[in-house]
Amino acid sequence: MVQKEQNINLPWVEKYRPGTLSDLISHEEIIKTINKFIQEDQVPHLLFYGPPGTGKTSTILACARQLYTPAQFPSMVLELNASDDRGIGIVRGPILTFASTRTIFKSGFKLIILDEADAMTLDAQNALRRIIEKYTDNIRFCIISNYLNKIIPALQSRCTRFRFGPLSPELILPRLTYICEQEQVKISDDGKQALLKLGNGDMRKTLNVLQSTWFAFKDVTEDTIYTCVGHPLRVDIENIVDWMLTEDVNVCFKNIQELKKLKGLALTDIVTEVHKFVHRIELPFKTLTTLLDKMADIEYRLSHGANEKIQLIGLISAFQFVRGSVGQQETS
Repeated sequence: MVQKEQNINLPWVEKYRPGTLSDLISHEEIIKTINKFIQEDQVPHLLFYGPPGTGKTSTILACARQLYTPAQFPSMVLELNASDDRGIGIVRGPILTFASTRTIFKSGFKLIILDEADAMTLDAQNALRRIIEKYTDNIRFCIISNYLNKIIPALQSRCTRFRFGPLSPELILPRLTYICEQEQVKISDDGKQALLKLGNGDMRKTLNVLQSTWFAFKDVTEDTIYTCVGHPLRVDIENIVDWMLTEDVNVCFKNIQELKKLKGLALTDIVTEVHKFVHRIELPFKTLTTLLDKMADIEYRLSHGANEKIQLIGLISAFQFVRGSVGQQETS
């Protein structure tokens, strides 16, 4: 009964995490290759890298469940998140202890899963290199990273690398529909498209937004999803672009500021959505490229903590330039 209640209270990301390799929805070639390794008992050290939410951790956990029975799992698998303790102490402590102790009455190798390994210090990675060499007959490592360039070449060369790319909407949609059916979630077609758009290939983010919206509104539509995550609605972006192309600078600034305060919008999200919107507007090529260049500068400055009010004025002035250049071409 307690177990059932715990399962009910689990986040959907964990509740519907694939249990076996056959449950995974993508990366067929990678799964096929790893299955071959397991069948022939030739599993190498592994390095999984790619954007978050693409199935890296789920894949290695499914592999571990295929390699070991539930009774063996606790003694044969060590799962560590390198972002919790990323110094050399974690390598010389738990990892070294686990790697150096052999299992009695059990054949095969033990598995160490190092999640978020790109957060490890260089000293820790160099120490890990020596452990991988010394205990290969007893242990296999799976190093999981978002950024390959943050893993030292010495570790990369000792592992078989697999890149996990963002999941395509065609792969996410059936799983999303299945979870909605299981949880009896009322979701509209535009809600599904909004989730796929916001998730951008990240299954974890897609499910977290779905669960948050369902608990908050009990009705998952495009508007409720965007409201839940504080993302600008399509109509808001249309209004903002219309103000910047037609209204006076002061009126435009006042309207956008009021909209930001009313709906709690971030200028970064507005710039991102306006960028997508302007591609649908018929503008001269030179004018469009200049506008996009100015918007790129604004986004860059915002990412470095620049004042939002100043950057908003910069965004409005960029559209004033568009008005001026289009007006000149019409008169000429």
